[in-house]
Amino acid sequence: MKISQAILPVAGLGTRFMPWTKAVPKEMLPLGNQPIIAHLVHECLDVGITDICFVISKGKESIPAYFTIEPALEEELKKRGKFHLVEELMRYDSVNFHTVYQDEQHGDGHAILQAADWVGDGTIAILFGDDLFTGPQSALQQMIRAYEKLTEDERGAIVALEKIPPEDTLRYGIVEVESEHPSSSNLKKIKGLVEKPEPQFAPSDLGIVGRYLIPRSVIDVLPEVETGHGGEIRLIDALTKQLNSIPIYGYECTGKRIDTGHPEGYAKAVSIFSVEE
Repeated sequence: MKISQAILPVAGLGTRFMPWTKAVPKEMLPLGNQPIIAHLVHECLDVGITDICFVISKGKESIPAYFTIEPALEEELKKRGKFHLVEELMRYDSVNFHTVYQDEQHGDGHAILQAADWVGDGTIAILFGDDLFTGPQSALQQMIRAYEKLTEDERGAIVALEKIPPEDTLRYGIVEVESEHPSSSNLKKIKGLVEKPEPQFAPSDLGIVGRYLIPRSVIDVLPEVETGHGGEIRLIDALTKQLNSIPIYGYECTGKRIDTGHPEGYAKAVSIFSVEE
């Protein structure tokens, strides 16, 4: 089954970037000649996903507005001979963008729940905005290729993985690996997930980073999971609840991940993407 839908949860306040993000959403900060959010959208388009849902908060309307078709602007650019800009704008003409609001911040699972009425019955891609990946293939490309190698009975959820230093386990969901899949040593069957464990209790050195492929059933169980610290609904808890119902895999992505969720990571991303573009 082709994966055609993606949810981009981008409702966070970006407090680490204030006061800049008081006026401009963090996802609209530039990387090369595009905002961060465009890199995520292009990651979707490059794998054929054209139904994209933004989960935003009030004040972040500039995110969907960036992708809105403006015929008058396109005509004016044509008159001025700016056909390369017209071509870039027209890239989004065939994309079905949808926007929902997360009025209160109650965790990543709560953000995804806001898009529940929009989601169909197939597998959905989830891309969190803080994580960007560089390399010949995007994280989403690698995960979808791994997904396509699975049999129908093996298809469930796939999470992106990265080796995490022991001192950083408190910042990540960490997986417990059961086995490697015959198709690739990077694809691993998961038998357990632990949210932000102390280093001595981490079941492995593989942390979940920013990309998911999940079936509709994971979204359906989100309202049933117990809320964690601060009353948050966490996606990892829904995956844990589904462990005995669906196969869950992790894919250790190749390439370099950049965390743009803090100023130091963003500065690093600026230097990398300015060179690439």
